[in-house]
Amino acid sequence: MTQQVDTNSLKKAEAASAVAKDALTQAIEQSAADPTRAEEALKQASQELLQCQGLVSQVQNGMQEQNQQQ
Repeated sequence: MTQQVDTNSLKKAEAASAVAKDALTQAIEQSAADPTRAEEALKQASQELLQCQGLVSQVQNGMQEQNQQQ
């Protein structure tokens, strides 16, 4: 039986990681000029990375369940 991967979740994780990357870039650029905005950008990046991690874990768990059923 062929293993199915939840590509929708992976695409969402990819999008979240792109947003996190942009937020980290913004934090770096704002770090000297506006520490408050840099902190906000870091918080956003952290939230996006947590979402990304959760989605990847969800896909991994699904794949492990499929392996156990085979």
